Amino acid sequence: MSQVVLLDAGPLGLVTNPRRSPPSVACAQWLQALVARGSRVIVPEIADYEVRRELLPANKREGLARLDALVGLLEYLPPGL
Repeated sequence: MSQVVLLDAGPLGLVTNPRRSPPSVACAQWLQALVARGSRVIVPEIADYEVRRELLPANKREGLARLDALVGLLEYLPPGL
């Protein structure tokens, strides 16, 4: 049985932040370790929405591109499931 991890907006925002601050690097390493161990990492739609609604008005294209890429690599959980 594999471990299941649901990402909240906080870690999701850190991992997709193009500025490589120490907290964002640590969070990215944590996420990579989870995936390497075979954990199921899931992005709930609400977390994606929360991060996206901060990026869109600020026109932060690089952050949006990173968010899109990460959501494409991980499992996505739409509402109601």
